[in-house]
Amino acid sequence: MNYSDDDAPMPATSPVRGGERPDLRSLHVREDVALAGRCGNVHLATGRTCILPERHQGSCDFVGPEDANGVAR
Repeated sequence: MNYSDDDAPMPATSPVRGGERPDLRSLHVREDVALAGRCGNVHLATGRTCILPERHQGSCDFVGPEDANGVAR
């Protein structure tokens, strides 16, 4: 039997709508924080969320859920 990459199933993904951030579909991004123009990246081990601006330079600055909730409003 011959195997080729053409036989591999395509990943089940939905197309990204125009202007939508593709990372909003990731489980590690808090959507409410990201929609407020912030990074929204979640540190899965601690549950803390980065509230730096979207596409910031350098490492994330993770804060607790209470602080992230204040940004998301």
